[in-house]
Amino acid sequence: MAASGALPVVDLAPFFFAGNDEGAAVARATEAVREACRTHGFFRAVNHGVPAELMARALELAAAFFALPDEEKAKVRADAEGSLPVGYGRQPAHSTDKNEYLVVLDPKLGINAYPAEPAGFREAMEECHSKLTELGLLIQEILNDCMGLPPGFLRNYNNQRSFDHMTAKRYFPATEEENIGFTEHEDGNCVTFIFQDHVGGLEVLKDGAWVPAEPVDGSIIVNIGDVIQVLSNKKMKSATHRVVRKPVHRHSFAFFFNLHGDKWVEPLPEFTAKIGEVPRYRRFLYKEYQQLRVKNKTHPPARAEDVISITHYEI
Repeated sequence: MAASGALPVVDLAPFFFAGNDEGAAVARATEAVREACRTHGFFRAVNHGVPAELMARALELAAAFFALPDEEKAKVRADAEGSLPVGYGRQPAHSTDKNEYLVVLDPKLGINAYPAEPAGFREAMEECHSKLTELGLLIQEILNDCMGLPPGFLRNYNNQRSFDHMTAKRYFPATEEENIGFTEHEDGNCVTFIFQDHVGGLEVLKDGAWVPAEPVDGSIIVNIGDVIQVLSNKKMKSATHRVVRKPVHRHSFAFFFNLHGDKWVEPLPEFTAKIGEVPRYRRFLYKEYQQLRVKNKTHPPARAEDVISITHYEI
């Protein structure tokens, strides 16, 4: 497993291109993913199958969209009533100097909202969503092997893609008073993919220190979320991360490879009974956990320690 900056780097080429040592190369890449998920919860993927020119074009078009007047962006308004709202919004709500976003769901659902301009925006968003879905399916298969699960277990367990979503985001420049674009948190889903412009700002907490996930053209940052941490009984790490704002606007994309809300989540026997360890989490329904996470945002508790995270289910 090579290193670029501080994050582990995993070359996914063996999963796309057969070679003389294909089996050995796949085994090495799988072990690199396993080690990264145990130690960092994050890694940088290269040769991942998502065209670099597509990511660059998506970032350019997203920047053009976010540069539109507010009244134009507001026409692509998110549906606040939906469980996965689509369209444009600000975070926190009504903020004018924090960050803004556009949420895109699977185009096959037919419920996305797109602006008339910039030209080509819709096509780029839908192609990105499709390519990142393919990457999610690949990473899920790799994780299945990393976790020593029966062939196809995660594919059958997580076989519904309607809860996946992609977010294009613009962070506003830092101010003299405050520079946090997104406070420290862990992702509640299965796997997240991030690609970003040259500005940077994403940081990962490792051994008590904040490690920058510096931009590298054509690469994708991969991190596992709370679902994988629970299934693995905390053998794999849903790492804490944040975004620090810089003196200029920052643009990024995040794709959330998710679990259907009606699925139950609990430590698997491979990490408990079969190895003589007790479960570290109690069983929970995924949509209930997501509702608690949404409540953190819509009705923030007065004390930071009262924010609900996956520790809510710890035994």
